[in-house]
Amino acid sequence: MSTQPSTAATKVKSAAKLGVFTLMIMNIVAVVSLRGLPAEAEYGMSSAFYYLFAALVFLIPVSLVAAELAAMFPYQQGGMFRWIGEAFGTRFGFLGIWLQWIESTIWFPTVLTFGAVSLAFIGMDHVADSHLAANKFYTIAVVLGIYWLATLISMKGLGWVGKVSKIGGMVGTIIPAVILVVCGVIFLCMGGESNLDFHSNFIPDFTNFDNVVLAASIFLFYAGMEMSGVHVREISNPAVNYPKAVFGGALITVLIFVLGTYALGIIIPSKDINLVQSLLVGFDNYFQAFHMEWFTPVIAIALAFGVLAGVLTWVAGPSKGVFAVGQAGYLPPFFQKTNKNGVQKNILLLQGGAVTLLSLLFVVMPSVQSFYQILSQLTVLLYLIAYLLMFAAAIYLRYNMKNAKRPFRIGSRGNWLMWIVGGMGFLGSLLAFVLSFLPPDQIAMGSTTVWYAVLFSGVGIFVILPFIIYACRKPSWVDPKNTFVPFHWQKDAASQELLAKAEAEYEAHQNTDASAQVTAQKK
Repeated sequence: MSTQPSTAATKVKSAAKLGVFTLMIMNIVAVVSLRGLPAEAEYGMSSAFYYLFAALVFLIPVSLVAAELAAMFPYQQGGMFRWIGEAFGTRFGFLGIWLQWIESTIWFPTVLTFGAVSLAFIGMDHVADSHLAANKFYTIAVVLGIYWLATLISMKGLGWVGKVSKIGGMVGTIIPAVILVVCGVIFLCMGGESNLDFHSNFIPDFTNFDNVVLAASIFLFYAGMEMSGVHVREISNPAVNYPKAVFGGALITVLIFVLGTYALGIIIPSKDINLVQSLLVGFDNYFQAFHMEWFTPVIAIALAFGVLAGVLTWVAGPSKGVFAVGQAGYLPPFFQKTNKNGVQKNILLLQGGAVTLLSLLFVVMPSVQSFYQILSQLTVLLYLIAYLLMFAAAIYLRYNMKNAKRPFRIGSRGNWLMWIVGGMGFLGSLLAFVLSFLPPDQIAMGSTTVWYAVLFSGVGIFVILPFIIYACRKPSWVDPKNTFVPFHWQKDAASQELLAKAEAEYEAHQNTDASAQVTAQKK
């Protein structure tokens, strides 16, 4: 174990590295993946309805609830483990952060596939580029290369993660999204023929069951806005800055999805859309129309950099929540080890081994696209269970910790607005969970038996595992030198003393920060 600072206050102060803008960009790259735009572009004008509907019943509830919970526990580490554990105990808190960690581990090969495709298009022979992008062995090599690079950067500490995520988010996600939208506008102004029918219906036909399934499945396009809660102790004045970063990130996220999808639909006919390659094809079509073919490799490299930034945010996030579980004494000492930078090295290495194994499954799947889809669907199901727990915890804590400080609060009085917001998020997540078991019609998956077997067995195994680990915990797993802040319901004298000390040191640090800001303003 690395050497601990002498006081919690010192630890908090040394870790306060994330400002509002950096955290907002980290939230955006954690949520936004331009790889998802082709899947919705084929739905034309109604795609915006799906995005806005999902934002209303999922993104906004997630953002509001995460902001309130993070502000409630500004000096207590753990993210979902803390939030759910304060409400329902450490067993379910462990389940929540475990599912967030596992789903991100399974998700890495799917998002990195997009990074591999992006890099394949850095050449000028687009036929050869397309063949390379569809090559499974090339895909495995790039997936593992980008992932392990992200892991090495994570080992350097949160300062490196914040810098790379901020730069990568701007260069690889936000700027390409702006370029895509601007290209669409210029293309139309030049008299280009749009493949998007602007006169089609904005509201989909919900008598078609497939449209209902799509409306629910798009919720997880917005997943991850709460993930930065594990860094709450590394945020300066988190009660104020965390909500700002969350809401700013949410607004930009919606704009990128809606406008980016329309821009892609303008340049590619819906019948020609491919879930893996169409984003790069869309950029290339625009650049050909503008006689700027040379810019395609540039945007391909930028998009791959954006993938690295997004993966880096997720590598450093949920794994830190699992580390908090270990610090609390619910995982063996192996999971509590850190390197000289205080980073959870063993958890990152274990996660890397799992990602490597999953990536090798490309070889036995009938196509990259089918592998991409089935793993994506499993991550959706696991993440939705964690969201169900989070929304339930937020409502429960309004009664179980009704007198706790809430610097950011959903509704100034009473709990009715929390019931509406949290209840909407819970019911939306439950609907999406049920519908996510249905296989998609637009992708040839082969046997539906394999589809259901993987999803049901995957969910069952990954939900049961944390309970088995929890039941096997031993007193020797508890490190007496750990800095984990106890839960509020731990009423023993030692826990209450540690909790009061941590709160006092946090308040002292916040007062010091405020004084420094006033002094700086006077100068």
